Amino acid sequence: MNLRQLEYFVLLAKSEHMTKAAKLANTSQPNVSHAMNVLEQELGVALFEKKGRNISLTRHGRIFYEYVQPALLELEKGQRRLQELINPTSGEIEFGFIYTMGSTLAPQLIQAFQQEEETSAIRFVFHQGNSNQIIRMLLEDTIDIGICSLISDDSNLAFQVLAQEELVLVVPEQHPLAQHDEIQLRETLMYPYVYYGKQSGLRPYLDRQLDNLGIELTVQCELEEDHSVLGFVGENYGIALMPNIPSIASYPVKKIKIKDGLEDRNIYLAVKKNNLEIPVLKKFYDFCLKKISQNGA
Repeated sequence: MNLRQLEYFVLLAKSEHMTKAAKLANTSQPNVSHAMNVLEQELGVALFEKKGRNISLTRHGRIFYEYVQPALLELEKGQRRLQELINPTSGEIEFGFIYTMGSTLAPQLIQAFQQEEETSAIRFVFHQGNSNQIIRMLLEDTIDIGICSLISDDSNLAFQVLAQEELVLVVPEQHPLAQHDEIQLRETLMYPYVYYGKQSGLRPYLDRQLDNLGIELTVQCELEEDHSVLGFVGENYGIALMPNIPSIASYPVKKIKIKDGLEDRNIYLAVKKNNLEIPVLKKFYDFCLKKISQNGA
């Protein structure tokens, strides 16, 4: 049993005429007749009977029709819904991003994208999390595209550098180190640190930078999210290494430039490779890559 057979069945049931059904289905009469013979053989019961020049449903055919006709209508609704979602001018995108990108990069990209007339009607559903969560949502198809750290080598995913973040030291406003505007990390080692936990996408980057410098920190506690880190530092629980994000200014901390020549942290645009065949997603992905190119020029 296949969809084409069921479509022919409904058309024949409505028209009660083989030639009319074939014309409605844009096929030949023998095709419709053969499809119905195969369907009846598979079901083991006659669905139609001849009445003069017309064909009408049998009792069993009427029973079958009560299920097939609404099922086909539901399939048509599903098809229309999918077409609406993937439409490159009016579709919908599930967009995930790490917490720090919610205050700058993510809204900037969305606003610029929707300001263009061709894409102004495209809708977004937003999701936030750490990089591990964003990667998991991509792989589970909970989201279509994400902004995160490169913490996965899964061959199903494609990553493009979207932005870079400078790493800075943050200390409480009344901390002894707050007198500095620039500092080397070795000058900070006598103080405990608030550090990022293992679920944070920033953790592998920080570990690599410190390992390259041959530095080991005294870690007071580990947290997963930037604002929690800032809150603990503001309450004099420790000092912290973190990206130079705008929200630092909202906390009672001092931001200090690091003189050790650390690499900037890369932020990536991530997508499941086979999802790039979805028209609306491809439209947004290409737009983001264009923005990357323009910003790098």
